[in-house]
Amino acid sequence: MPPQDMTTAASPSGGAAPEPTGSEHLLDALQHQVAVFARRAEQTRLGGLGQVRNSMDRAAYLLLNRLDREGPMGVKALAAGMGIDSSTVTRQVAPLVDTGLVKRTSHPEDGRAVVLQLSPRGQARLEEVRSSRRELMTQVTDGWTAEERETFCALLTRFNISLAARQTSHQTPPAG
Repeated sequence: MPPQDMTTAASPSGGAAPEPTGSEHLLDALQHQVAVFARRAEQTRLGGLGQVRNSMDRAAYLLLNRLDREGPMGVKALAAGMGIDSSTVTRQVAPLVDTGLVKRTSHPEDGRAVVLQLSPRGQARLEEVRSSRRELMTQVTDGWTAEERETFCALLTRFNISLAARQTSHQTPPAG
């Protein structure tokens, strides 16, 4: 059986922490499992599968995915869609342009504006990484039913949407 990755809690004074209520215990377990998930997800990405291991960081993967799913767009639109600022996108896109995964092209309606577009090389590379990650998900969820996979995906999606909404609400300055 795999390790549970659970630790015992201690109070700041070094003594045992007060026993949490049922709801607190569940929320403590949830936050701990999210932290473990984040660490293991990064370790898994770095471990990878086959030829694709160690090959694409999270930022690059998310940028390429967005360009693939939504088509060419400017830095501001890409940043807004990802919930990060334009300078971060500019910094993250630069190596993707340098390696030929993304290309800068003129905006179709305003030739003065520049849009970012997934290159054919970027499309091929993204599909390699997706395929490797699909295989990893197949291995990790081996023994799960289709319903369990769907439920986990739906709940994880809902969790991510809630996190994004919370981040957005905390970034918006109060009206007035």
